[in-house]
Parts: sequence; C-alpha cells; structure tokens
Amino acid sequence: MKFLKKILKNKKLLIIVLIVVLGFVGYKLIAKNGKPEYVLEAVSMGTVVKEVSETGAVKISEQINLGFKYAGKINQIYVKVGDNVEAGQSLAKIDTDQLYIELAEAQAALDVAQADYDKLLAGSSSEEIKVAETDVLNTQIALDNKKQVLEDVKIGAEEDLNQNYEDGLDDLDGAYLKIYNAFNVVSEIQRKYFTGNDQEGNTVRNNKNIIENALNSADYYIDNARSGVQSNIDIALSEIKSLLLEVRNALEIIRNMTETSLYRDTVTSADKTSLDTQKTNINTGYTNIIASQQDISATKITNQTNINSAQADVSTAEADLQKNQDELALKKAGPIQENINLYLAKIKQAQANVSLLQNKTNEAVLKSPANGQITAVNKRAGETVQPADSAVSLLPEGPFQVEADIYEEDIIDVKIDDFVRIDLPVFPDQTFSGRVVLIDPAEKLIDGVVYYEVNIIFNTFREGIKPGMTADIVIETDKKENVLVFSKAALKKTDGESMVRVLENGKVQERKIEVGLEGDEYVEVISGLQEGEQIIVSEKQK
Repeated sequence: MKFLKKILKNKKLLIIVLIVVLGFVGYKLIAKNGKPEYVLEAVSMGTVVKEVSETGAVKISEQINLGFKYAGKINQIYVKVGDNVEAGQSLAKIDTDQLYIELAEAQAALDVAQADYDKLLAGSSSEEIKVAETDVLNTQIALDNKKQVLEDVKIGAEEDLNQNYEDGLDDLDGAYLKIYNAFNVVSEIQRKYFTGNDQEGNTVRNNKNIIENALNSADYYIDNARSGVQSNIDIALSEIKSLLLEVRNALEIIRNMTETSLYRDTVTSADKTSLDTQKTNINTGYTNIIASQQDISATKITNQTNINSAQADVSTAEADLQKNQDELALKKAGPIQENINLYLAKIKQAQANVSLLQNKTNEAVLKSPANGQITAVNKRAGETVQPADSAVSLLPEGPFQVEADIYEEDIIDVKIDDFVRIDLPVFPDQTFSGRVVLIDPAEKLIDGVVYYEVNIIFNTFREGIKPGMTADIVIETDKKENVLVFSKAALKKTDGESMVRVLENGKVQERKIEVGLEGDEYVEVISGLQEGEQIIVSEKQK
C-alpha cells in the first residue's frame, strides 16, 4: 500500500509504470494476433475424379469411322453392312495370341519384382550373411595374390631390362674393340704404303684420322655408359652406332685407295684382306648395336604390357572386393529406404507393363460406342490394320452429337467410352450425359496451338436441341472410389516430391508422401498418411 501511495504521489513514476504496462499488453496482443490460424482437414476415404473441361458445339450426327487402337491382324469380323448394333456390341477382333504371351511374361516379371521386394523387406538370413562374408574373404585373398603377381612382374621386368642393358654394354665394348683393331690395321697399312703426300696418301691419312677420332669418341661414350645409368647406355648405343658407320665408310675409302693404279700391285693381298676383315667386323659390331637397341625397346614394351595387365587384374580384384564388402554391409544393415524405393519403382514399372498389355488385350475387340447402324465394313478377316485405319463405319442412332477440340496436353488422358457431362446453356435446368466415341488422330492448329477433335454422343436427350448450340463438356478421364484422399490445395511439390504439412500434437511437420491419382479437387494417397490425420490446407493470420 505504501508503494502504491508513493506511485500515485509521484507523477513521473506513475507515467513510467503506465508505459511499461501498456507495452506489455501491446506485446501480448501483437504476439497473439501474429499467430497463424490453420485451415485443417482430416484425411479420409473418398473418391478422386480427374476431368477435362472444354467448350464444344452440337452437330448433326455423322458417320463414325471406327478403328483399332493398336496395329494387328484381324481375326474376326462380327457384323455386316446394314446391321443394327447396340452400344458395347463387339464389331471386330484382332489376333491376341502374341498379346497373351507378352501379358503372361509381364505378369511373371511383376511376380518376380514383388518377390524381390518381399525378400528385400525380409532382410538377409544368417546363411546369406555368412556366404557374403566368405565372398569378402575370398576376394581379399584374390586381391593379395594379384598384388603379389604385380610385384613379381615389376621385379622380373626390371631384371630383364637390366640384363638387356648389360648385354648392351658388352656390345659397346665389342664395338670399341673392333674400332681399335681397325685403327691399328689402318695405321700399319698407312705406315707401310701411304707415307707420301700424293692424293692416295693424303686420303688414307685423313680417313685414318676419322677412325682415330671415332675411337676416342667411343671411349668417351662407353666410359659414361659404365656408370650404369640406363640413359647413358642408350646415348652410347646411339652414338657408337653412328661412329661405326663413319669407320666403315673410312675403311671403304682406304680399301679403294689400295686398288688405284699406283698401289694395286704394291699393297699385298694379305693387307687388302685384312682391311676387308676389319670392314666385316665393323659391320658385325653395327648389327650387334642395332640388335641391342631393339632388344631394349622390345623388353620395355613387353614389360609395360605385362605390368599394365597385372595392374588391371589388381584393379578388378579391388573392385570385386569393394563390391562384396558393400553387399555384406548392405546385408548386415538391412534394407535402406533408397533400395526400398528402387524395388517399389520396379514393381510399379512391371505393373504398368501388365496394365498396358491388359489394355491392349481389351482394345483388341472393337466395340460399338453407340446404338446405330453399320454403314461400311472396310476390312476383312486376315488383313493387317494400323491404328489410323477405319475397320467399320457406324451411323449413330441419335440425331445429334457434340464436337469439341481438346488441348494437346489434355488429350493424352481422354479415352474412347469416357463418361461426359454435357451442359447446354439454353437448358440451364438440365445436365446431359454422354460418351466419347471418336478421337481424331490428326492434330488441328488453332491460333498456333495444337488441338485434337473429339466426338461425343448423347446418352440422354430432349426435344429442342439444335445444331450449333454451345455445349460445355466435362470428360471424366479417370476415377477411383473408396480410396484415401485429401484436398489438392494441401499438396505441395518440392523438387519433384509430394509434400504435405501435418498438424500433430500442436506442432506442424512437413511430410513426404506418395500420391496416386490427382483430380481437380482431391488427391489419392498411396503412402505416408493415415486416415484421420489432420493436414493443413491453408493458413491465415488472425
């Protein structure tokens, strides 16, 4: 009380208190008003209808050319010109033997896919895990063996190449000795016969110098090669091969000098033969060097091929081990969602194939879309028909039909015999029903947009309908009854996935779901939601 009296007496303090109180109340009001209010809906059992709406016009009934949806060989024709037929009556049939075989195969594939899925969910048995562990052990042993083989191949390759280079060194030494011997022989012949300054003497002296220079160069390269460095040996082989050619040419020139008129009878046959022998020896040394180079090159190629092959075997063994390790881990871990989704997708694919073939089988019988009279039979039993061919022509019993152009993205959902609601604005108190009897396969361009013409016959009729009247049509392209549904407004698409927001225990949760048929108002639930769960359709601020 004393504190309250103090506040009342102190105006400044009173103002501060009022500001604090008003601020607190305002904050609460703003916070309360900022909270969203959800429009909820319970997931329930219901009906999903997918529809295509368009505006057409009433036309006088015309002959309808009827054909098969799929190509095939006509098995039977059930009608003739002039026959009166009823809606749904069979008119013709194409052969279905192959279709039934394909359907049986598709059904078997579906059974296998379902069995694989069931096996996946059941998980791996202890025996399967044990087998997988053995596979891992065996592939590990195989990998170790392959690695050892690779190491052995590398060691063998190195040894083989080293041996080739050692042989190359031997050939280099042999070449040096041959050049040395040639130099000694030439020096002796020059000393004995060609000491003068005539042309022959100068020529012999110059070529002896060439051989001497070659000998010195060979000594230099061979000395470097003895270091054991393979690149030095390669250089020595290449250079000495050229030096041998120079020596051979020099020997050839000197030999020719011994056959000139001044020296032919002076140089003995023995010395001439000695020159020929040296030339032969030089040729042999040259051949040995080339062979050594070829051996080294071939060994390198062979070694690399063997190493690559052994390395490839190691890589394959590593991949096999990784594969078996992954499979073992997968068997121990049990099925993961990605694999479950994969196997479910395989089931859906197999189901779609079965449905397609069942549809083809059903479509193998051409049925009358309406009561009427057969005006033409354009095909005979045994003939092959294409989807665009007219097999039978029918004049509908009713005097009128509706013609409408359907947008290309919608036409893929429209089928022959689809139920149609027809509203004629001139009769606002009545809705008529009808059925799709013809879908023109030829496209029609309207303002640059592709449409397809659809013909609809009336199931119900009344006096006063006239050609040219506007007809608002709603084609029921698909329908599922007694399935789990929710309002389409609640469905969100994120990166190709279907999402809804669920209110659970006062908290909003985003949930990924699987949906089936999507109608204009409702969506079928395949998985992810249970009947009675509250989902958020929309929200608004209070």
